[in-house]
Order: sequence, then C-alpha cells, then structure tokens
Amino acid sequence: MRIEKIEAIAISIPLKKDFGGSTYHVTRRCTIITRIHAGGLVSEVYNGDNRDHGAEIVRLIHEALAPLVIGEDIFATERIWEKLFALTHTSGNKKLLLEAIACVDCAVWDLVGKAHGCSVRQLLGGHRTRLPIISIGGYYVEGKTLADYGREMESYRRAGMAGCKFKVGGLSPEEDAKRVEAARKAAGDDFIIAVDANRGWNVQDAIRFARLVEPLNIGWFEEPCHWYDDVAMMAQVRRATRIPVTAGQCEITSHGVRRLVDGGAVDFVNFDVSEGGGITDWRRAAALCATAGVRMAHHEESQVAQHLLTAVPHGTYLECFADPERDPVWQTMWLNRPPIRDGIAEITDAPGLGIKLDWKMIEKYRLA
Repeated sequence: MRIEKIEAIAISIPLKKDFGGSTYHVTRRCTIITRIHAGGLVSEVYNGDNRDHGAEIVRLIHEALAPLVIGEDIFATERIWEKLFALTHTSGNKKLLLEAIACVDCAVWDLVGKAHGCSVRQLLGGHRTRLPIISIGGYYVEGKTLADYGREMESYRRAGMAGCKFKVGGLSPEEDAKRVEAARKAAGDDFIIAVDANRGWNVQDAIRFARLVEPLNIGWFEEPCHWYDDVAMMAQVRRATRIPVTAGQCEITSHGVRRLVDGGAVDFVNFDVSEGGGITDWRRAAALCATAGVRMAHHEESQVAQHLLTAVPHGTYLECFADPERDPVWQTMWLNRPPIRDGIAEITDAPGLGIKLDWKMIEKYRLA
C-alpha cells in the first residue's frame, strides 16, 4: 500500500489567559494535523503544542518530507523514518525538523493500524487497555492564592483525574513548597501529585525544594535543574532525595534518552513522541528504558501516548489539561477521546490511532 499524498495543517487557538511555567508562557494552543492518503485510507492525527513555528513545520512536511515518502510502502516504517532522519545531518534546526518528522511518522503508524484493522496499541505490544490519567496544572497566574491552588486540585478530582503534575521552579524553593503543600492538603493523600520545575533551578535550590516537599508524598520531580548540564545536575538531585526524578521531554532522539539513563539521572523518562521524531524512535527509547529499569511516562500528547504507554509493561500515566481554558484541542477538537472514570482512561481499540477530529473547529483556527 503506497503513500499517495500528504496534507499538513497548522492550527492556532488563542487562550483566555497566560498559563505560565517557570521558564515559559502559554497564550495559544497550537498543533499540527497530518493526513496521509494511501490505498483509500487516510490518516487523521495531530501532534505537538508548538506555539511559534506551526507554519514552518507545515512547510517542511510539504516541501522537504513529502517528496521522500510519496510512493513508499506504509508498512516500511523503519525505511521511511531513516530516509527522513537523514535530513537532520545537514539541517540547521534539527529540533524543528524532528517535529515535522514526528507528524509524518505518527500518521504512517495510523495508516498501518488502519490497514491491519487494529489499534497502534495492539501493534506495539498491547500490554493493557487502561491507564491512570493526570492533569497538568498549578500554573503561575497573577493573583492566584494558595486557596485557589487548593480549589484547582478539587476541580481536577471532579473531572475524574487521578492526580496533577504541578508547576514549580518559578519561585524560591520555600515559596513553591507552600504552593505544593496547599495542593496536597486540598487533594488528599490518595491523589497523585508530581512536580515539574521545567529546568527552573540550580542543583542547590532543587535539592532544598525536594527536601521540603519529601513529606508530601510526591510522585516525581520533573526537570529539576537548568538545561546546560542537566544530566549531571539531575543525578546529584536524584542521589539527594527519595523523590523519583523524571526528564526526557526536551530530548529529540532516543540517543538523548540513552544519555539520561547512562548518566543515572532519571527514574522515569517522559520522552515526547511529537518532539522526538515519532512512534518509530519512541519505541527505541522505551526499549532501552525497559532494560535499564526506568519507567516510561509521556509529556502531554495523550492522543498518541494512550497507545504507547498501554503497549508496554513499564508505562505509567497519561497527561492532559483538564482545565478547559488551557487545552481546547483536548477538550473539544478531539471528538472521541477515551472515557475517564475514577482516575482511569479506558483505551478503545479503533483501528490505527483512532482519532476523530472536529473539522469545523480546524477550519476556524487553521493558519492560512
């Protein structure tokens, strides 16, 4: 079954407020929809939360990637990926190119599943059909009080979430510890609370924060340290605290994941399929983590991550944005997202990635 045509569409949806982490601001929800046509089948998948370069990713897909894959057999996933990855050797912006490759690769896997009449979860191993789901939250919003953070956790419980990945790293360790303490008090002991510093601290501040929140039963401490020597610094934090350390969302290849594992920096890896070149390379990252006893999480992207994390025995939690104002794509554009009950997402086995999208909404917010 040969690839006949590729279409990529960038969408950008303005948000009602700024959702800030320690090192960034989010005022728009952006993503890329990719449709590949082959033998009467059409993929339907979206990838990424890229806020600045959607139009450039679409251009790369149409002008650089499509000529290499049109005419290829959809079942030759490794050959297609290698042809595309070879472009990175001479690319000036490898990160952006790998985001474009991820769009094409995930669309190819969607077609492979549809051609076989089974889900990508089944193709990749089919370990289970359900997974806990947590909301990303705890954003820095001007005027937000400790009581507001408590009410936010209560809203996630009502939305069926098993927990929250809470933003830290933008204030002093003591101030952020108070925010996390308020969240834990409101959520209760059985609610998963992980913390995510988005590379916001140096080693000393990260360790100080970890020791302050250790009594609060923290699920993991994500990206505790600044970017420039993150493996060595995270390894120091990991040795200094009982809280598991997580990283990987900033890696763009499975080779980068290997660097984290070899450096003793992580207990969990949250390699992002949409940042790291797609499903084909995510499988490699998952395999090397399995042999090292490192568990797999996933940065956002539950529309694809639901298949990846349920396929392998060391998958952990799905992530989403339960706040309707933060992610209108997850809330509205994805029409058939899995049902969530008591903190668990039930994964259905529609062929491929099984994603159905609201095309009226896509047309409203697509970039020209």
